[in-house]
Amino acid sequence: MRARREFQNRRDIEVDVLDALVDRSEEGMTVFELRAAVDADIDTIEDALASLKDDGLISVDKQGERVVILPDERVIPDPEEEVEEEQNFLDAVREKLGL
Repeated sequence: MRARREFQNRRDIEVDVLDALVDRSEEGMTVFELRAAVDADIDTIEDALASLKDDGLISVDKQGERVVILPDERVIPDPEEEVEEEQNFLDAVREKLGL
């Protein structure tokens, strides 16, 4: 799953991190899990995380001995909105093709 459209205009690495976090929004991800999911070195990921945290788009939560990163609720798309956007896109394509 991808982060909401309004958050797709950030740096590529930040979008990649948000998308990975949205995929695992319930349980969150550790920095090492993010490293495995995002094709970037750890320093680049840490810079992206700092920027996202400064903007309030992620939070850090300690779950037992694990420290996980979670996306903010406003980053997670509403499944109903996604279906509506897909339908609007398909309608636009049909209209363009005259179907």
